[in-house]
Amino acid sequence: MTDHERPREPQNEPEHECQREPQQDPREYAIALHQDKVGATLQGEDGERELVIVGHKEVVEAAQNPQVFSSAVSAHLQLPNGLDGQEHQRVRALVDSYLAPEVVAEFAGKFAAVADEVVADGELMQDPTRAADVFAVRAMLRWLSWLAALEAPLLDWMERSEQLAAVKDRELAAAVAQEYDQLVTQAVAAAPKGSVTHHLAHSHDLEHAEIVSILRNWTAGDLRSLAKCIIVIAQGLATRREVQERLREGASAEEFAAIANELLRMDDPFVSNRRITTCPVSIGGQDVPAGQRVRLHWTGANLDPSVFSGFDSQAHADANLVWGTGVHACPGKELSLRELEAFFTRLLRDYEIELQSGPSGRSARRSPTGGWETTPVHFARL
Repeated sequence: MTDHERPREPQNEPEHECQREPQQDPREYAIALHQDKVGATLQGEDGERELVIVGHKEVVEAAQNPQVFSSAVSAHLQLPNGLDGQEHQRVRALVDSYLAPEVVAEFAGKFAAVADEVVADGELMQDPTRAADVFAVRAMLRWLSWLAALEAPLLDWMERSEQLAAVKDRELAAAVAQEYDQLVTQAVAAAPKGSVTHHLAHSHDLEHAEIVSILRNWTAGDLRSLAKCIIVIAQGLATRREVQERLREGASAEEFAAIANELLRMDDPFVSNRRITTCPVSIGGQDVPAGQRVRLHWTGANLDPSVFSGFDSQAHADANLVWGTGVHACPGKELSLRELEAFFTRLLRDYEIELQSGPSGRSARRSPTGGWETTPVHFARL
């Protein structure tokens, strides 16, 4: 999805990484810090302390100062998110050429067709989380022209990756990461001429490892991120019926994007970004040395009560940090919004989104890695 990070095994770290510590709802964690008027705080044990930045002003300041808050935080190849300066600009320009609004618009019909397939499957729609996962995988397969046979292993990877995100079994995580890289390699080998994947692999004089890194960032991040976004937006619409009805009436693409962005801001599933300081700096009331590990807590910044209050898709738009800010702002924003619009346009034609209730015995539970661990909603046929 992005020049963002998600929590991932050591060799598989797309850009929007959810924090591992503390293991609790990141919204509750951030809200507690805001109540204490904390803009930034050092967390962890001596020698392994992280500076967690939750204040909106402070997060923007750090994100827009890559010279001091470097993104070169991983020992593994990560393109473009692990780069700084001119190297980042070069690779980011390549990535942006595939994700420009006019380029992504060409795939709107394919995303709509995927939405039709998923929503028409009544059995699948009984499990919103599964429906979100399947839509995310199939939309990605159509965009990149990957083999349909990869759907099952990708869904399996999503499930295992989510389970691993909250633990620290590095050996198992590395094994799962290697499996994913093998799936990417398989997809590249089978990519038809003229496809996005074939063009990326053969038009830029990239090394194989660079191709895999870019596709891993696009896909591993997009799959889980998009699926989480679907459930977050669905929950927001279930609790705001007038907004749900407005979308059902047929909102414009611009209005849908504004509503989706605001619902994601209020329950941001992209929890944090990693950085490392290149020189001593003072931020959020903290004096930190060079080499300090940092987390930009997007979920926290998007809940800063000094900036945001309630639901207001227009007034909050300029300050919304769901897609990041600065040179590492998410290049996949337009792609994600196109996919989300396709899904919800089709969903709302046939279904009411309601809060989970009844005898299922499963209570909705938030995930410490962002989004929902168990779904808060169900889809009821109109």
